[in-house]
Amino acid sequence: MESLILTHGAGSNRNAPLLVALANAFGESGTYVLRYDLPFRQERPHGPPRPADAARDREGLRAEVLKVRETKPGRVWLGGHSYGGRQASMLAAETPGLVDGLLLLSYPLHPPRKPAQLRTAHFPQLRTPAIFVHGSRDPFGSIEELRQAIQLIPAETRLIELEGAGHELGRDHAGLAARIVSELRERA
Repeated sequence: MESLILTHGAGSNRNAPLLVALANAFGESGTYVLRYDLPFRQERPHGPPRPADAARDREGLRAEVLKVRETKPGRVWLGGHSYGGRQASMLAAETPGLVDGLLLLSYPLHPPRKPAQLRTAHFPQLRTPAIFVHGSRDPFGSIEELRQAIQLIPAETRLIELEGAGHELGRDHAGLAARIVSELRERA
């Protein structure tokens, strides 16, 4: 991957420790990384996105991808934690070919304790290869639930499982980032 655009979860911003660690690890390996605040966060420094924010957030991501494509040669990946990953995957499903791959961290498969409210309607239209990084203690979906859900995706998928990690993917963000970079480089 030559470029990676990373975005944050619903309660965070581009300076989330996980995104900073990933940006550092990928940057050290030669990847251009842009940490991006979604439009809802640019507008409001605190608080979660509203349902009406989602389409605008995807438009913001689309614009950033197009800017990177204009200035940086090579493949462009889009990644995000939780809400940011969901918006990235929805954008990729809406616009096949916009990005070359997805890095989805703690994909919010369903709201906590509401496993029937799956957020997978767009998965069958997702033609972009996707790497999911998910903790075994994530209340937004178990590893087994995610394994079943990603079978709906016609593109190549990979799941990196983190035993004992919750939605924030543990505390050792630098170690996790190094592991993700290493696993992606081995399989590239």
